[in-house]
Amino acid sequence: MKDSLRWMLQFMACARSLLEASCLLSPCPAFSSLTRGTAPLFKSQTEVAMSSTTTDTSWGVLQSAASNTPVGSALDTEQQSRANGTGAPFVQNKLRLFGSTETPKLTLYRDHAGWCPYCQKTMLLIEEKRTPINIELVPMRSYGDKPESFLRIVPSGLLPALLVETNDGRKQVVTESQVIMELLDQWHPVEDGFRKMMPSEDDPKGQARYQKLANLERSLFSWWCTLIFRPEGPGFSGGMLGKLMGSDSSAMSGQMTEFLKVFSEVDKELASTAGPWFFDSDHPTMIDFVYVSHVERMLASCAFWKGLDLRSDDYRRKLPALNAWLDAFEKRECYLAFKSDYYTHIRDIPPQYGPGYDGGFEENRLRYQMDIIGKDGKSWELPLSFDDELQPLYRGPPLPLCVLKASNIEGDDGRVGVEGTSYESADPEKMAEACRQMAGWKLAGNGKNVARFAARGGPKGAKNPRKGFGAELADPYAAPDEALIPYVETALQLVCKALLANGGPTAHEESLKEMKSGLAENIDKGSSRDVASALCYLRDRTGVPRDLPLAAARQLRAHLNAAIDVLY
Repeated sequence: MKDSLRWMLQFMACARSLLEASCLLSPCPAFSSLTRGTAPLFKSQTEVAMSSTTTDTSWGVLQSAASNTPVGSALDTEQQSRANGTGAPFVQNKLRLFGSTETPKLTLYRDHAGWCPYCQKTMLLIEEKRTPINIELVPMRSYGDKPESFLRIVPSGLLPALLVETNDGRKQVVTESQVIMELLDQWHPVEDGFRKMMPSEDDPKGQARYQKLANLERSLFSWWCTLIFRPEGPGFSGGMLGKLMGSDSSAMSGQMTEFLKVFSEVDKELASTAGPWFFDSDHPTMIDFVYVSHVERMLASCAFWKGLDLRSDDYRRKLPALNAWLDAFEKRECYLAFKSDYYTHIRDIPPQYGPGYDGGFEENRLRYQMDIIGKDGKSWELPLSFDDELQPLYRGPPLPLCVLKASNIEGDDGRVGVEGTSYESADPEKMAEACRQMAGWKLAGNGKNVARFAARGGPKGAKNPRKGFGAELADPYAAPDEALIPYVETALQLVCKALLANGGPTAHEESLKEMKSGLAENIDKGSSRDVASALCYLRDRTGVPRDLPLAAARQLRAHLNAAIDVLY
């Protein structure tokens, strides 16, 4: 009964698309009304600490408590490094210097929420090539108005866009990710210490291979669109693919058959090189980035709409080189900084490509859908399992390296807080606490704005005084339920305190008890269901990687659900 009531609340207030034009846990764009006149998202560490007996849960105390955890202290330091252009890869970095002491003359305009695959592949090249650059964050058309300052520079509104300032002060704009990536590679040659990302003009064999792979990627993309965004035809059996893919092929439609056939060709191309990448290189190159941003979305959409898990043990045997390539990406910090979870993707794909059609393997599809949207009773519920069955978390660093180092979490190779290794054998208790505390630190740092945002989910919230956007009900101008905000703040402060608990599982369990009793004592019965509705609204709009990495986001979602259980 509890589950049905909770998800009825979700249907009424939260069964909408994931992301709004304004941010939840991350700072909003300057043109968003949510942040006008507000303080910076992060503040410096203070000497105030929180013990399990602390009763004051104001945002100031919570923020101080977060900064006094090893995780929070490391993130405070990292936040300052990012602002200076010297920190680790991060989806909302505004400046990347990579050791340069000069002000960059290049500015990349990319999407704010981390939805755009073309922005993602461009950023991956920038990170791997270590190209100094300024970055400006702009909403995509589907979830917000673009600022006039951007439209004056790029009248078409296309993202990504590169603004180039020449030495004589002239400015020029370049659009289209392919062109931008090629120019960045040309302008930053190996002779100047930069990594090579494309075959050179004097390498006709390499150029021919690049073109062959680029054509194959377009074929894969085309069949993906045909499979996901068109009604599926009848099942197909037999043929060479049946022999390759096994007995499941008897239930495949023609679209899925062709899609997997192209994927098998991709697998063969990857298997033809000495390492995991498309070229014999010790690092990924441009063609790897061209593929991975859409392959990432293919994995999520195929699981959700078709019941096809291309990372399963079965498909790791059928497509071994593809999965080795994905494993190699997931061990790289810069890729993980821009990698979304399946939930984010199945919400951000329809506004960009159109609605996905259910089909494929129905039993698996129904199970995967419940897992991805958190309705399976496990994936967004406490106590959380160490790993996620559908989206393994620990094939690479699940959190920023600074967090893993601060928490003294060893990778499977015995080193602490490094990329290039998996974390599948890491200490589960240390890992869970680090994930919780990162979520708590992020919530504490912007608590008032997050509470105001969540209050849109109240009965008098989410009223749109202007217009809608392509992302269902996305609206940066929506008003919160003003009367509900104090109650939502109280609930979120109690959730935040539980997330920040220090001292392992016992301390966390005690903090959860305090959270539940605090909710019962401080939120009256007349408001409790409305507050639960607001927490549903927030839970379903927590985006990866924009707000948190998946390992931390699942902790926030599960703790919000624990509070929702008490409130309704």
